Amino acid sequence: MKGQKDTIKKVLHYIGKYKVAAVLSLLFSFLSAILILLLPVIFGEMIDCIVEPGKVDFTALAPLMIQAVVIILITAVFQWLQYSINNKITADIVRDIRTDAIRRIEILPLSYLDNHPHGDLISRVIADTDTLSDGLLLGFSQLFSGITTIVGTILFMLSIDVRITLVVVLVTPLSLFAARFIAKRSYSMFRKQAQAKGRQTAYINERLSSQKTIKAFSQEETSIQGFDERNKTLAAYSLKATFYSSLTNPVTRFVNSVVYAGVALVGALVVIGSGGLTVGGFTCFLSYATQYTKPFNDISSVVTELQNALACAQRIFELIEQTPQSEDKTKAALSDIRGDVEFRHVCFSYDKKKPLLQNIDFSVKAGQRVAIVGPTGCGKTTLINLLMRFYDADSGDILIDGVSIYDIPRKNLREQFGMVLQDTWVKNASIRENIVMGKPDATDEQIKTAAKVSGAHSFIKRLPKGYDTVLGTDFDGLSEGQKQLLCITRVMLCLPPMLILDEATSSIDTRTELLITEDFSKLMKGRTSFIVAHRLSTIREADLILVMKDGNIIETGTHHSLLAQNGFYKELYESQFKKS
Repeated sequence: MKGQKDTIKKVLHYIGKYKVAAVLSLLFSFLSAILILLLPVIFGEMIDCIVEPGKVDFTALAPLMIQAVVIILITAVFQWLQYSINNKITADIVRDIRTDAIRRIEILPLSYLDNHPHGDLISRVIADTDTLSDGLLLGFSQLFSGITTIVGTILFMLSIDVRITLVVVLVTPLSLFAARFIAKRSYSMFRKQAQAKGRQTAYINERLSSQKTIKAFSQEETSIQGFDERNKTLAAYSLKATFYSSLTNPVTRFVNSVVYAGVALVGALVVIGSGGLTVGGFTCFLSYATQYTKPFNDISSVVTELQNALACAQRIFELIEQTPQSEDKTKAALSDIRGDVEFRHVCFSYDKKKPLLQNIDFSVKAGQRVAIVGPTGCGKTTLINLLMRFYDADSGDILIDGVSIYDIPRKNLREQFGMVLQDTWVKNASIRENIVMGKPDATDEQIKTAAKVSGAHSFIKRLPKGYDTVLGTDFDGLSEGQKQLLCITRVMLCLPPMLILDEATSSIDTRTELLITEDFSKLMKGRTSFIVAHRLSTIREADLILVMKDGNIIETGTHHSLLAQNGFYKELYESQFKKS
């Protein structure tokens, strides 16, 4: 239960930002409850005005009826104000939590995002936050008014008759014990349900993004079976959570019936025996008994929803409280970059039990073209990840113009590189907005010039609205090659001091690749460039080739010198051009 208490404190911290609104909500809730509790008193007095058949005190009855109508109208206004404020508070709190979650995702290290299914993260930010919203709204709407009604009812009943009130108060703990017993077990089940829902969302996200592969390998049935397994797990947890939560209402209603029966029995004996209670007063007491027990039903329902909401809130706060990436040591920015790059005894591994890069040591002069080659999984892209500080090295240092990259703000460091990856990414926006991501103030002429250089201008002008064409969520009409051309255009527009090309032309046809390679050659002139390539024919003109294998640089040199060494590079090169 400690975790639950901590979660409640965190939720209260968010509520604390809206203290004034919360106090107003409590005030309107209190006033509504008090006014509702006044009605049974008035109704009791109205009943006492009816003495016997044919004998009704209309003089006293008329003002009481007017009072009842006025109270009902004022109560309706207070309740409307209370619900309006509650909706506003809930919407604002959920907005704040989602904002904090997204902000935390943006500063989390890539290692966290790589190791957690994206569907689960989406489920936390969207589905879990929606569930928390529902729980908060119920809590504001019913919990406060329910507590006020219970306390107020007891006070009103004490003012009428202490003996009957004692009957009510003595039976009440049964309902509280039952609710506490059920709440403990339902919370555990709701938490497991939220986790299972996150895993299911991640699975669906994975399957939807891999439909071509699934169909190509006829894995539809396997995919359905995998979903069925996760769906059954979710259904099992949901069933148990629903079972425990559904016990609350019948148990509390049973206790409420016992309370009502006790009040009716003792009240009738008091009216008949001592005569210390009128029929109107007895009717008033029965009404209070109903009003007293009703909040227990409402609160028990709220508690069930709150258990679900708190279970989801805990998952959200786990994300919000994740350790962000290390802060930049200095705010000093690099300027007038030459492009000297040096790796000094760099070691790195994604899994500390499985070393990857081991004692990487090399230097690059400004303006050199450096190609990184080797078999899949040897650490080529990892080298680039370290250079861009997507990951930090376990040991060693990386320097640019003699300055450690760990002493340079990440934003400033990444501004020095133009990066084109094998995996393309375009956002749901216009062609123009996709191109100017790295240079928002670019003019139309600069955008078109960059697009012409990359070869993207020819297909862009054929789009319905040219550069103003908005790309949909599925990017209908754009091939992978065209999307990659847009990514290349971004770099052509920025003209950064250094370049990183990680299989940058992998999705482009050979003719277009030859044209772009010529443009890249012009762009790379005078700029330090890192080229990751599997097609070794594309890196023959590199000034330095780093040959990697099993996390080590095993050979260095130019294309011709490496061929002359008759080593691993020659094997790789000849394997691509060997005739069958």
